[in-house]
Amino acid sequence: MEESNNSNNQDRKTPKVTGIGGIFFFSEDPAETRKWYAENLGFDVNDWGSTFKSRNIERPEEINQLQWSPFKNGSDYFSPSKKDFMINYQVQNIEALVEKLKQNRVTVVDEIAAYDYGKFVHIMDADGNKLELWEPAKDEV
Repeated sequence: MEESNNSNNQDRKTPKVTGIGGIFFFSEDPAETRKWYAENLGFDVNDWGSTFKSRNIERPEEINQLQWSPFKNGSDYFSPSKKDFMINYQVQNIEALVEKLKQNRVTVVDEIAAYDYGKFVHIMDADGNKLELWEPAKDEV
């Protein structure tokens, strides 16, 4: 049993993506888009969009979040990508993951930023899509 516990703890330290943390896209009128989704699809929206919560099937005590957010067309938040969407991936061990990405010559757009709700960094994928990596704060999961 202890060996299983050690491998589980080690797996939680492995630098990797653990899920989708958010879906962000451009909208001509983000407020109207949020309103439409609330009225027609029942989204519980706020100024940022909508947050969907779920449980981790392997660790049911862990609650995960997916943030859905429309951004105003032309926002520079997705820059330097020219795409009209950005995916946020939930990760674990963001520092080690960023080091691995740098070793693999992946473009890391900015430094890791820490907030009350977690750590973030932006990278570019092979197709020029800007991706947001998010490691939730320990009390977020």
